[in-house]
Amino acid sequence: MNVNNKIVLKQVPSSDYKRLWEISEKEEDYSWVHFNAPYFNEYKAVSYDQFLIDNKKSLESDHRLGIYYNDILVGQVSHYWENRDTRWLEMGIIIYDDNYWGRSIGTISIKQYTTMLFNQYPEIQRVGYTTWSGNPGMMKIGEHLGFTLEKQIRKVRYYNGVYYDSVGYGVLRDEWMNT
Repeated sequence: MNVNNKIVLKQVPSSDYKRLWEISEKEEDYSWVHFNAPYFNEYKAVSYDQFLIDNKKSLESDHRLGIYYNDILVGQVSHYWENRDTRWLEMGIIIYDDNYWGRSIGTISIKQYTTMLFNQYPEIQRVGYTTWSGNPGMMKIGEHLGFTLEKQIRKVRYYNGVYYDSVGYGVLRDEWMNT
């Protein structure tokens, strides 16, 4: 079976909240933290009760979906309006469980989610995301899926004594629908 057939994006049911907490906020030093904008220094482990309080609204939002691989929650995709008035939509992804890295799950999830976003919001003409040069996996996903490197702001992300670039990728509706 193709890995593509094993990946489902869906609302995280309350029965999976504990799993989500365990792979995302229970511990202090997860591998994903070192790639998901660590230069902001905003990550901290929290108790399960605090996780539920902090995430109640986003867990129930249609702006955040779980990534399920073989029916196991391994990450999330999300989107937000950079500017709703100008129809500027951005998305993001995290594969929390590093046991599932390197299996094309991120690529397939971004592909599915981009299509979902264009279908959900027929008024938008572009979907994009921002990452940093310290996350080569996200850069590779954009290039592989035909996203355009739209911005590269050099040496603005300082982490562990090294400067990195902020990079942004985007794809237009007609480019996406014609692939």
